Amino acid sequence: MAKPIYHFDPKTMTYFRIDNKIQYRISNIISHLVSSVFAGLACFVLFVMLFESPNEKVLRSEKLELEAQYELLNSQIEEIQEVLTDIQQRDDNLYRVVGNAEPVPSEAKENDKTSVKYKYLRKKPRPDIATLTTQKVDELRRKLYVQSKSFNEVFDAAKNHEERLLRTPSIQPVLNKDMKRMASGYGMRIDPIYKTPKFHAGMDFSGAHRSEIFATAKGTLTFVGWKQGYGNCMIIDHGFGYETLYAHLDGFKLKRGQQVNRGDVIGYMGNTGKSTGTHLHYEVHYKGKVTDPRNYYFQDLNPEEYDEMVRLTSNNGNVFD
Repeated sequence: MAKPIYHFDPKTMTYFRIDNKIQYRISNIISHLVSSVFAGLACFVLFVMLFESPNEKVLRSEKLELEAQYELLNSQIEEIQEVLTDIQQRDDNLYRVVGNAEPVPSEAKENDKTSVKYKYLRKKPRPDIATLTTQKVDELRRKLYVQSKSFNEVFDAAKNHEERLLRTPSIQPVLNKDMKRMASGYGMRIDPIYKTPKFHAGMDFSGAHRSEIFATAKGTLTFVGWKQGYGNCMIIDHGFGYETLYAHLDGFKLKRGQQVNRGDVIGYMGNTGKSTGTHLHYEVHYKGKVTDPRNYYFQDLNPEEYDEMVRLTSNNGNVFD
């Protein structure tokens, strides 16, 4: 007869008899197996946390390489943007000035960084890098497009530059030998008739009756006739935004619609309209606004003559209209 088996229970500090030896062994084996499994899982998790698998090492290496490429790409984009910004500044401050073209509007140079098209990038890995790089590429692409159009405009302006020069007022409308004096200049002065302060929109040249009046640039006569206050008057449209007006004439040599070149005789000095003496009232308009004619005598006067002309037209002398 087999001896009974007793097992000590440390919790109750007592021995108890085991009647079924096989059941005890199975229970003991299962207990050890469960403990081993949990211990193995714990070791595996710890190993995974502390050590990388070969695939993870490859993925991490690729990730670092991609981030480095992104940084290099962003650096190159910033360098290109700096060069493009310098080109834009030259375009606005040099090329377009020389070509008499308007500056590119600032709103055309700005990029919309809040566009909904960037929302999809938020779901990408490293959305911050992806969004920033995509925005920079889009901005660069748009700036290049704007600059390309700008250069096309400057090129067209350059092609028209010679014609623009021919059509820009640049001489006095009266010969120096025929001119007695420059009676009144551009700006505020005392009206000779009403004796009140009034803006004078042009320059007055006094001279002999029926002295020849010359077109100051190439253009088309758009008005020949009587104009209130101006008397006998002629207006030439030169194109490119320029117009010139010749007033108080004694008579006309040409008719409305005729083409003229710089230096052509168009009429004769007189004393018609609101005038107190024989003279020519001359105005220069640019894009619908009156401008100072003194800025348009660069083909006639040297620096000393220009300074003297400025002194004579300071509105301190005689005025005729």
